[in-house]
Amino acid sequence: MRDRDVELEFVIEPLGETTLLLRFGNTIDATTNSRVHVAASTLQAARLPGMIDIVPAYSSLALVYSPVVWADGSGLPWRQFSAAVQAAFAAPPALVRRTEKRVDIPVCYDLACGIDLEEVARHCSLSVDALIARHVAGDYCVAMLGFAPGFPYLIGLDSTLRTPRRANPRQRVPPGSVAIGGLQTGIYPGQLPGGWQLIGRTPLQLFDPKREPPCLLAPGDRVRFHAIDVDEFAGLERLTLS
Repeated sequence: MRDRDVELEFVIEPLGETTLLLRFGNTIDATTNSRVHVAASTLQAARLPGMIDIVPAYSSLALVYSPVVWADGSGLPWRQFSAAVQAAFAAPPALVRRTEKRVDIPVCYDLACGIDLEEVARHCSLSVDALIARHVAGDYCVAMLGFAPGFPYLIGLDSTLRTPRRANPRQRVPPGSVAIGGLQTGIYPGQLPGGWQLIGRTPLQLFDPKREPPCLLAPGDRVRFHAIDVDEFAGLERLTLS
């Protein structure tokens, strides 16, 4: 556990009739995203009445709530809920304590699993081995989950690995595919369409509706990758599916 003393400045606005949006900035960066996660932890601890869900994104936080709980006859329950949210941040303690979860992800970087690996290496003017070494050296943070259940958007990619998305997205990306899109890396939790560059696959199941929690990763988690070979991938995949 560690303490974070973070300045939580944000703009607050209604998003429809049941959601409040807190905006902490408009950029994708680790500092702004850390404010989002601290704010999420603060509001989870506050347990405000009528709070249904807390949804972190790169630089914003969506709060889904029941307007009936905050209706006071004014016709604007979001203003009442907004005041309660701001009061939760104004109250001590100033330090928010959060348990940091670290997850190690095995990845097979074989060309059969990472079908764009050689193309990405050429784009980055690196050898395939050098690209893999830089990718596994990263210390990543799950900025948010989105696109599909369990899909993690990871901040922390080495800037030399920045690669644009494919001009023509694929209709089917294999489950567990580890990919690069711009200055982000992510993992496809199932067979999905997608335009990111595929550099490997993990045998781990990122989303299982029968599991609790169903998502392997959560916003704010720390992630490291390590390389495995084809045989290790096959063995771990059998264990995962059994």
